[in-house]
Amino acid sequence: MTPLETLALVAATAIIGVLVGYTIARMRDRRRENGQAAPSVSELLLRLVHSSHNGIVVVGSLGEILVHNPRADELGLVRNDQLDGRAWHAAEQALETGKPVEIDLSPLGGRGRQPEAVLGEAASLGEGFAVIEAVDHSEAVRLEATRRDFVANVSHELKTPVGAMALLTEALLDAADDPDEVRRFGEKLHHESTRLGALVTELIALSRLQGAEKLPEPTVVEVDAVVNEALGRVTHAAEAGESTVTTDSDSGLRVEGDHTLLVTALTNLLTNAIVYSPPGSPVSVSRRLAGDLVEISVTDRGIGIAEEDQQRVFERFYRVDKARSRVTGGTGLGLAIVKHVAANHGGEVRLWSRPGTGSTFTICIPAHQEDRYTQQRGSSGGNVRPAAAGESRSDN
Repeated sequence: MTPLETLALVAATAIIGVLVGYTIARMRDRRRENGQAAPSVSELLLRLVHSSHNGIVVVGSLGEILVHNPRADELGLVRNDQLDGRAWHAAEQALETGKPVEIDLSPLGGRGRQPEAVLGEAASLGEGFAVIEAVDHSEAVRLEATRRDFVANVSHELKTPVGAMALLTEALLDAADDPDEVRRFGEKLHHESTRLGALVTELIALSRLQGAEKLPEPTVVEVDAVVNEALGRVTHAAEAGESTVTTDSDSGLRVEGDHTLLVTALTNLLTNAIVYSPPGSPVSVSRRLAGDLVEISVTDRGIGIAEEDQQRVFERFYRVDKARSRVTGGTGLGLAIVKHVAANHGGEVRLWSRPGTGSTFTICIPAHQEDRYTQQRGSSGGNVRPAAAGESRSDN
């Protein structure tokens, strides 16, 4: 550090000190004018400790707790007014060596909804006193675990079509003189390449929805236009599955958001309902205004989704019936995309399902402000309950 930089640092420190002193003095003057006693420095420090998001404990040389905040109890640093044994051992080392000691204070056993990963540090304050600070790293640990699982799942999902394409390419080269075999292997190669392209496209879409890129500026979106475009996209799938897709009349409802993303989400729900339902099984789409929310529902007549699977179907790559999903060529990302599209529009996706009856997925999004609390006309309602038994589906 140059002499000039040193002088600047000293000057800045002095200015900050003057400002802090002036602020405290002004606060004391105001409190005196109001007949209130001005807080002492020790009182201010205690307030700081008690308001900290980290667990803080000050102990004496015999392990007695002198000061601790509520967060220390929440993180398990203090239990029943007793310091955690690991924390006291670290404090003893810090008092003996005068150096900070890092410590793992994570719960040793199942403790319900308590934090899962707590790291801390003990430091000597001199004169036989030590301070232990505990920080909850549970969310970071969970995010890292989610990241590892996601990378592992993506690697596995990409490996399948890539490996198949490599084998098919070899077979295609070996059968170069047989037109029928070339066509057969070529069709399979096209299927796998299409599946790989769909997976990459949906991975990119999901990445953007999760914050990698900002969503476009929201515009006023016509719900009827979203429904009509999504129906147009699944026409071929409906014909191939001999499914009949019905819908209610135009609603005139509007939302604020991104037209393309909403069409993608609704298309994913319709594709799931068609592909994972028995041939000829009916699928219905309905829309309605429920309070402040516009609800767009897709209903099938499958066998339903078990209660233990209903929350997990929105996870990336989760499939209720893995074998069936492989046959249909699903990526396992469809419902995850639906969930994030709804969330990015300030809404949610709801699932109603009953084994032996069927399922209804409902995208709920705040209505355009001018349309809220108005009476919707010509709508048959949102959460249609399926009536016929058939086959369930999990994820596209």
